[in-house]
Amino acid sequence: MLLGVSGTALAGLAGCLTRGEDSGLEGEIRIDGSNTLRPNSALVAEQFMWENNQVQASVSASGTGAGFQQFARREISLQNASRPITDEEAEHCRENGVEWLELEVVLDGIALLKHPDNTWCECLTVDELGDLWERGSEIETWADLEPEQSDEEWPDEEISFYGRDAASGTFDYFTEHITGSVGNIRNDYSGTPDTNNIIRGVRGNEYTIGFGGAGYYYENEADAELIAVNYEDGADPGDEWDDCIVPTRESIEAEAYQPLSRPMYIYVRRDELARPEYREFVRFYLENTQETAREVQFYAVPDETIADQREKLEAAIEDYT
Repeated sequence: MLLGVSGTALAGLAGCLTRGEDSGLEGEIRIDGSNTLRPNSALVAEQFMWENNQVQASVSASGTGAGFQQFARREISLQNASRPITDEEAEHCRENGVEWLELEVVLDGIALLKHPDNTWCECLTVDELGDLWERGSEIETWADLEPEQSDEEWPDEEISFYGRDAASGTFDYFTEHITGSVGNIRNDYSGTPDTNNIIRGVRGNEYTIGFGGAGYYYENEADAELIAVNYEDGADPGDEWDDCIVPTRESIEAEAYQPLSRPMYIYVRRDELARPEYREFVRFYLENTQETAREVQFYAVPDETIADQREKLEAAIEDYT
C-alpha cells in the first residue's frame, strides 16, 4: 500500500513539475551574441518556452563580434547584435553559404557612468568625451578635463576608465561615435565583456568613468549616476529638452539623446526558417519585443518599424514553406 501511495504521489509531483503548454512544436534554438541585448532575448525566450514547452531556446552572450563568428559557422540559430553586421562579417557568412535577415527589435542608449560622490561632472560635450577617450589622450586627471565654464573646481585625481571590450558591439558603436573610428580608445581603460563589471568598477572608485548599456544603470541606480551628453553639433531635439540630456525612455524614443542612442538587432538565419519552431519563435519575438524591451530597461521601436520587420520576415518565410 505504501508503494502504491508513493507511486501515486510521484506521478502527481511529476505532473506539477511540468511547466507551460505543449503547443506541438519541439526542437532547439541557440541564441548568442550581444551581452547588451541578452536580457531582452532571454525574456522573449522564457515567454516563448512557456507557451511551447517542448522547445528549448538557450541564450548566451559572448559579445556581438564573437557571436557573428559563430553565426557564420552555423553554430547558432540566431544572433543578437548591438550594431549592424560589418563587411568582413558579411563576407565570412557568404563564404560559408549563410544567408541572413536583419531585424530591428529594440532601441538602446549607451550610458556614461560616474560614482555617486562625483558632484563636479554633470555634463560633457561630444568633443570633450572624444578628447577624454581617444587613443593617445593627454587627459589623466579630472582637473585636466575641467571645462572653462565649470562652476566647481575639478579634483586633481587620476581618472579610472571602464567600458565594454573590443568584442562588443557597444564598444564599436561608442568608439565610432565618440572618438571618430571603431577601436580608437585610450590604452589604459579596463575593457570587459560584462557590463556588471563596469558597474562594480564605477561603484568602487569615486574618480571612475565608464560606459555601457543604459539598462544596466537603471538596474543599479544606487551604485552609479549618469553623466549627461551635450550634442552641440547635432539636430535640435526641441524646446522641451535641455542642452544636456541623459538616456531615458523619453529621450531615446524621441531620438533626443544623441549620438549614443542606437537600434539593436537580431540576425536570422534564412535556412533555419524551414523549421516550424524557429520561424514561430522569430514571429513571437517581433510580436512581443516592444513589451519585453521596456520590462528589461530597453526602449520600444516605433509601431511602423515593427510592421516593416514583420513584412520582411513573412517574405523570407515564404521561401521555406
